[in-house]
Amino acid sequence: MAATALVLAGLGGPAAAAAEDGPDSIAAPPFVVYYWPGTERLAEHLLEHARTTAPRWPALPETVLYGGPPVHIVLAPDEARFVALTGGRTPEWGAGVAIPSRSLVVLPAYASRRGAPHHLTRVLRHELAHIALNRYLEPARPPRWFDEGYARWAAGEWDEEAAWRLRLAFAFGRAPHLDSLALDWPRTEPDARIAYLLATSAVADLVDRGGVLALERFLTRWKEAGDIEPALRRTYGLGLAQFEHAWGKAVRKRYGWTYFLSHSIVFWFLCTFLFLALYWRRRRRDLLRLERLRATEPPDSPAYWMGEDEDERAAGDEDEVGDGSEPDPAWGGEREEDDGR
Repeated sequence: MAATALVLAGLGGPAAAAAEDGPDSIAAPPFVVYYWPGTERLAEHLLEHARTTAPRWPALPETVLYGGPPVHIVLAPDEARFVALTGGRTPEWGAGVAIPSRSLVVLPAYASRRGAPHHLTRVLRHELAHIALNRYLEPARPPRWFDEGYARWAAGEWDEEAAWRLRLAFAFGRAPHLDSLALDWPRTEPDARIAYLLATSAVADLVDRGGVLALERFLTRWKEAGDIEPALRRTYGLGLAQFEHAWGKAVRKRYGWTYFLSHSIVFWFLCTFLFLALYWRRRRRDLLRLERLRATEPPDSPAYWMGEDEDERAAGDEDEVGDGSEPDPAWGGEREEDDGR
């Protein structure tokens, strides 16, 4: 319990209050998981996940998390304690926090906008990747773009779905200008997520240039030199400014709106929509033209086709109609009798 109190109180300020009703803990070196009542099974599950995935950090030694101080994983039971443990440094949508200088990871063990507890295995791997990378490179500190990009890439968060989210950001004008990898890290969730995707694309670009082996050599040289610039030049033949330019060009080409339109189902959807629109427009035009023709066409039996003019035809109609009386069937017989007399 004393060790637990020291870990929590070491954050200073409001975090010290969180240690008063100190949590329980379970350990499997190099990890110690701290939890409050009600999250015992979650703590056991996350400890097992951390233990089995610890040696599997791509481009880093398997022993990177061993031999040093324990990695403390704290499962905050509610929002108030999460904020206290992290010092309020995490936005309301942040799913977890890693503090490499203290070998500390804080996760929300409650359902909220930050996420659900059953998603914490992925979040834990992401945060542990921060701890592993920073521990390997210390005392050098990686820039934000590489730190976040490596954590997402190592945690398996860079996949086709993530690539399409980046393409959508470019297609709808939500991606920032790519003048530099020193991206502004906004506090709003949509913009921050795009910044994370761009940072991950930069690390993925390094992997594409030489595979995981080249990335491993790059990190080794970075650790030896204590600076990213000479390590980048020795491994990839590019200075940081040159890499930024090449990366920005590659990102626009691979994830820009032209790729989005020409390589996605949206392109074919737009083609189909355009075809249907043209079809209905032409059909409507033909129907209007047909209506005009019908309105101006001659009658079925015009008078000049029958060889008589309209006056003669009207007179004939009057003779046929007469006064409208019926003929007397006996009229003819009576006249014959008068002629006989």
